[in-house]
Amino acid sequence: MKNNNFETRIGFMQGRLSDLINNKIQSFPIYTWQKEFKWANQLNIRKMEWTIDYENIMLNPLMTELGRERINILKTKYKIEIPSITCDCFMQNPFWKNFNNGENKKLLDLFFKLIEACQKIDCKILVIPLVDNGSLETKIQEKYLITFLKDNIEFLKNHNVKIAFEIDFEPSKVSLFINQLDEEIFGINYDIGNSASLGYLPNEEILAYGNRIINIHIKDRILGGSTVPLGEGDADIPLVLSLVHEINYNGNFIFQTARSSKGKHRNLIKKYYTEILETLNDF
Repeated sequence: MKNNNFETRIGFMQGRLSDLINNKIQSFPIYTWQKEFKWANQLNIRKMEWTIDYENIMLNPLMTELGRERINILKTKYKIEIPSITCDCFMQNPFWKNFNNGENKKLLDLFFKLIEACQKIDCKILVIPLVDNGSLETKIQEKYLITFLKDNIEFLKNHNVKIAFEIDFEPSKVSLFINQLDEEIFGINYDIGNSASLGYLPNEEILAYGNRIINIHIKDRILGGSTVPLGEGDADIPLVLSLVHEINYNGNFIFQTARSSKGKHRNLIKKYYTEILETLNDF
């Protein structure tokens, strides 16, 4: 029996419908963020994952009352949900690596403000990237992060927000990490492209921690290399989609894909949407 709600579970990373800013594959689309609601509606895509950078963070409308009011108006007008937020700000300036300096309090305050902001736009998942500059490099960093989150679990519960970690550990280590934390509040953001780049096997990953996956990023990457258009890298996307379907994954699929080389970003996302929806509906 086919799952008829796949089309409502496919979304895009904010900015993927807009031109690049400073040649970055991903950044908050400061000039076109409002237009992306209309564009997504025109593409019949109903979910947007918000993104927030550390640089100029207070210019992000998510961080102001007026901005959040505008976000909620646009959500209603264009029938777009924001189920998740990717916190690139913490990858760029991770509080679990700054606990011995003056930045720490400011970064922790930012964490709490983001949780409060999530609640005010009815967002349920905060994605924390433990990759690249945010990667956990020592046991001390890992212990600090785990302890901080356990100490603030009631705050998260009271705001009805879950944390999804995007993490570069190998599968068994991911399992050991996430099993230290309450499964009602903490889960994994599974990035298909990142796993392919690191050479991890989807079967082993899903077996190790598939039950903790609460959000999925769809992209393709070359083994040991960068993001490429879907189908041109080493990610076996149909296999991953099949595996998560078999374990009854019921979360979203968010396009965090390579940008169009011709600047036709919306056309490319629409093409991907059609292809992925067709694959999912074949299950």
